[in-house]
Amino acid sequence: MGILKDLYQPSLTLLTDLYQITMAYAYWKSGMADREAVFHLFFRKKPFKGGYAISCGLELVIDYLLNFKFDASDLNYLRTLEGSDKEPLFSEEFVRYLGDIRFECSIDAIPEGKFVFENEPIIRVKGPLLQAQLIETALLNIINYQTLVATKSARICQAAGGAPVMEFGLRRAQGFDGGLAASRAAYIGGCAATSNVLAGKLFGIPVRGTHAHSWVMSFGNELEAFREYAKAMENNCTLLVDTYDTRQGILNAIEVGKTLESCGKKLLGVRIDSGDLAYLSQMAREMLDAAGLKETQIIASNDLDEYILESLHEQDAKLDALGVGTKLVTAYDQPALGGVYKLSALKNSTGEWESKLKLSEQSIKINIPGIQQVKRFYKDGQFVADMIYDTELGHAQKPTIVDPNDQTRLKRINIDKLEFENLLVPIFENGKSVYELPSLEEIRNTVHSEMKRIHSGIKRFVNPHAYVVGLEQNLYEKRLRIILEQRKLIS
Repeated sequence: MGILKDLYQPSLTLLTDLYQITMAYAYWKSGMADREAVFHLFFRKKPFKGGYAISCGLELVIDYLLNFKFDASDLNYLRTLEGSDKEPLFSEEFVRYLGDIRFECSIDAIPEGKFVFENEPIIRVKGPLLQAQLIETALLNIINYQTLVATKSARICQAAGGAPVMEFGLRRAQGFDGGLAASRAAYIGGCAATSNVLAGKLFGIPVRGTHAHSWVMSFGNELEAFREYAKAMENNCTLLVDTYDTRQGILNAIEVGKTLESCGKKLLGVRIDSGDLAYLSQMAREMLDAAGLKETQIIASNDLDEYILESLHEQDAKLDALGVGTKLVTAYDQPALGGVYKLSALKNSTGEWESKLKLSEQSIKINIPGIQQVKRFYKDGQFVADMIYDTELGHAQKPTIVDPNDQTRLKRINIDKLEFENLLVPIFENGKSVYELPSLEEIRNTVHSEMKRIHSGIKRFVNPHAYVVGLEQNLYEKRLRIILEQRKLIS
């Protein structure tokens, strides 16, 4: 813990949108700053037109919240902000108030590595309205991106069919901090290693790499380049064979591989980074095997994603490992998850909870009110359905769940015949950390286990089967009642 503080010596509390602070100021001036509120962080549509997402980023959220404090430089900067009249945007009393804030919220969250679905709260925040508002942007920034990349990684690793996938995306990532977050999330999603050395240092992820085309081009010919690289890296030699001509590159690699063998070493692999990967990998396998280098692996790179890997598998490509970069760390076909953070309950002046709901012309954008929990049901260890319910309302012993966007889609749950768990677990209680962080390996193993527990149809890349997620009927009816009441008020 403390990675963010180590990387960014100044406070990260100003990693927020200005409107969070202007709203905080308005809450403070109106006497609402300490009203207890509940917010939920969730997404409305599954990424990549797929059937699931992988929860990721919680460790960095915890790190951020443990260090949540406006330091002197933050306060001095806020003093410089001006309104349209050139007067200070915030009063000195409010700035001093911010300097005295100590984080007091209670946080419940779905642990990293768990499958998550649309409308389910990944994080639930309960606490003073002003504080819960101030942390919105940072939580969304962390969870949105890492969940997106972890999900993409899981899809790519599934398509790899057991071949290890190395994350090679740092040079194409959105900034060095994006590169670090991507390396961590990709490893959680299933990647076996990263080329990102700083991520290896910070997170303990195995680091792997070969050499670039520039190495080969720096010498008079390819064979000389391969020989010199093998001398320097005799215990870690993988050769990039497509700089000029892939077939000749493989022949040169074989010659160097035989030399390594005579010294008691091995040519670990050859990497192909262009051309017809299926055909070239088959050719390479035949040539390497014929030369007695049957243990030399064939590694492919070149803008790979799950769809290309699925096609290569269908073509019987002879690939032992894969390097995936741009389309993984940038989540190329969907660059944002679209997670949101919505107020769903607020205590009134008498201390009673009032459910809050945002109306919209688009039904998908009408949020779910109340203080929510997610119960996941299993049969013989396999996923059956997820029920979103209001902790204040509870649920029946044999509840009915309703699709929030289609009331005709119902499912009756017989709890007596199913295993179940509540997915949101305590992370902070009144600002104090109460969660024992799992290791990165444990989170990664959670993803591996979850992949085995869900129906294969949900993991399809094209037209996946829809996993059942619904609102417990009492919550569904409460939501409908609030919608109708609010629409009546504005009609």
